[in-house]
Amino acid sequence: MKAITKRICIYPKDIERITGKSYRQSTRILKAIRKSNNKLDNEFVTIEEFCQYTGLKIEQVEPLIFG
Repeated sequence: MKAITKRICIYPKDIERITGKSYRQSTRILKAIRKSNNKLDNEFVTIEEFCQYTGLKIEQVEPLIFG
């Protein structure tokens, strides 16, 4: 039986799938989330932080990432 791997960080390609925005705009969104959470450029953004920033529910976002 294959184990389902879940991850906690979000990438620009995921944001692109969720929002329909371009890859470049998705990287800008990630940069804005990092800035609002006082994170460095090399720190990951979690799915929860993305949901808090955008106002989306995690139940809506997870199927689009892991689906």
